[in-house]
Amino acid sequence: MKMEGAQSIAASDAVSKRLLATVHISAAETNPARCLKDRLAHDTWAQLFVFSPNRDDLERISSAAAKTFPGTALTGCTTAGQIGWNGYAEDGVSVVIGLPARHFATETVRIDDLETLDPQSLIDRLVQARTALADQHADKPNGFGFILVDGLSLREDALAATVAPAMGSWPVFGGSSGDGTRFETTWLAHGDQLSTGSALVTFVRTACETRVFSLNHLEPTGRRMIVTKADPERRIVKEINAEPAAREYARIVNKDPDQLDEFTFSANPVVVRLGDTHHVRAIQRVNEAGELVFFAAIDEGMVLNVAEPQGIAQHLDQELSKIKAGREDVDIFACDCVLRRIEAEQTQATRDLSEIMARNRVVGFSTYGEQIGPLHVNHTMTGVMLVNPDR
Repeated sequence: MKMEGAQSIAASDAVSKRLLATVHISAAETNPARCLKDRLAHDTWAQLFVFSPNRDDLERISSAAAKTFPGTALTGCTTAGQIGWNGYAEDGVSVVIGLPARHFATETVRIDDLETLDPQSLIDRLVQARTALADQHADKPNGFGFILVDGLSLREDALAATVAPAMGSWPVFGGSSGDGTRFETTWLAHGDQLSTGSALVTFVRTACETRVFSLNHLEPTGRRMIVTKADPERRIVKEINAEPAAREYARIVNKDPDQLDEFTFSANPVVVRLGDTHHVRAIQRVNEAGELVFFAAIDEGMVLNVAEPQGIAQHLDQELSKIKAGREDVDIFACDCVLRRIEAEQTQATRDLSEIMARNRVVGFSTYGEQIGPLHVNHTMTGVMLVNPDR
């Protein structure tokens, strides 16, 4: 059942005391501007984020928000699912999240063409934007960066590696835009302008105590595989252990090679060791040639380990408790991989995850990948904890 606009406004009363304002707008709502005004007119906003299931909803809600709140910074994207005040939002529901101006100030750098990315020029632009924002808002002592990037651009790894050196001491996280489970085209919004093949880096200065984090619930096993033939530019693995990639992966995880799908990949993820930490290199699909297409960077010679998911709901509950460290005056803005959502559906943990996110005041969206520091990763949740200074 889809949530109507009037219902979303009434339900929002229950979360009106949160630091982050959250508005749910259904695809059936004919007047999104009214929903936004009824929920957000009581305050001024440093930034609005719009997360929508498709291009049409992103365009109409971004346009309505830009007209209703002129002068307010606005960014957003299409997603693989939205996270609202009740956890995973219902199908067709867009989520709008507001940062109040009394506690936040923002500046966004738009990157129009990821294919022609000039690293040094971008670093210069980012450093200038970051330092200017800090100078203008010395009363807001804490800062972090937030990345939105086209989740089908194949450029997230290069972008994250370029952005990180420009951040100085500011932590940075982000998420890749999605297209449901269609994997055709994703869209980003900057004001009322939509683009694809692009990225947005938003600097946030705040009076809130903050903590940027990344978590996953995967434990590496001893089942190893070596990438012996690959096309790194397209994130395609052609051979594993000198055998056809999809068939060898299926053999290692004891599955039918002709039945590999997103559920198989979410239940049998693979990780790579970088330093002392394992990071997921998630498989997106099998192509017609029997090759494996990945969500993140892959290369020949890379050693992958099959990982086993631990209890996703229990792990999330424990990790969010650690992040909050006993504090209840906390909101969390998060990017949650679509593979976690698929796994939750497969293991019937969706309701539990939604309840945990609602209880811990997590809002955000489901991604095609996540960024944390200089890395683009998968099958994780990245985000920022924000402590409300009013409480």
